[in-house]
Amino acid sequence: MRKIAIVTDTNSGITQKQAEELGVYIVPMPVIIEEKTYYEGIDLDRGKFYEALSKGLNVSTSQPSPADVANLWQRLLMDYDDIVYIPMSSSLSRSYDTAHLLAQEFDNRVHVVDNKRISVHQRQSVLDALELVEKGMSAWEIKDILEEDKYNSSIYITVSTLEYLKKGGRITPAVANIGTILRIKPVLQIQGGLLESFAKARTINMAKKIMIKALKDDVLNRFGCNSDNNEVLLQVAHTDMEEEAENLKEELQNIFPGYSIYVDHLSLSIACHTGPGAIGVGCVKKLKVEYKYSPNT
Repeated sequence: MRKIAIVTDTNSGITQKQAEELGVYIVPMPVIIEEKTYYEGIDLDRGKFYEALSKGLNVSTSQPSPADVANLWQRLLMDYDDIVYIPMSSSLSRSYDTAHLLAQEFDNRVHVVDNKRISVHQRQSVLDALELVEKGMSAWEIKDILEEDKYNSSIYITVSTLEYLKKGGRITPAVANIGTILRIKPVLQIQGGLLESFAKARTINMAKKIMIKALKDDVLNRFGCNSDNNEVLLQVAHTDMEEEAENLKEELQNIFPGYSIYVDHLSLSIACHTGPGAIGVGCVKKLKVEYKYSPNT
């Protein structure tokens, strides 16, 4: 059986410590503060990051250096036969495109997955990949299975301020100004990797109700699940809103009593675009593998 390494980036929310416990490898996303580059989970933690935002410092993100990614792959291929690399969605970053081109220099030993996921859903893809390795799937089969499953998830998120979406170019300055004047709290959705407007609310509480209703509709109607078959995993993600996230988890648990609900911080590279005070809910259908592939022997 070929030995396979699972690699992702910190957009998944997986920390270096968690990666070590899981047996996976993490590419830290660069965060630029006042023209100095830091690496998430290496020399930049949440405290330092949110302090920079609160001070109004110029904070932006970048994709990982191709040299850094290639060096990690080269080191891993000394001990592994193949690599499955799961970066953030190609619809939200050029990281996938860069990695896809880079992989062509590695003699088909690096398989770059584009399953249109980010944050807690990207993390779940890593967990699914580990399970597929245990089932004996080859690296290319794991890539294929994950990509076939890319539309079986959704995320809804609201932000407390439009400032950071404006800075990141997600909305125009004019829309941001009007939204601020009207005190609009947008509800955004990520379906198939695209970040799009879903609804508008006047308060965070109204935005939460909209997100919960949308999530419930996805679980019950889009995915056809209920508390008896429990075929969907639920998630809550946030930026520096731990108490609110736990309250939202409790509310979801009352609606879906039989479901597992995972709560996590949004990665710093995502928080750079949402700002503090963002909170979201998501669901992902549990991966089911019908053995159209032969286990790797």
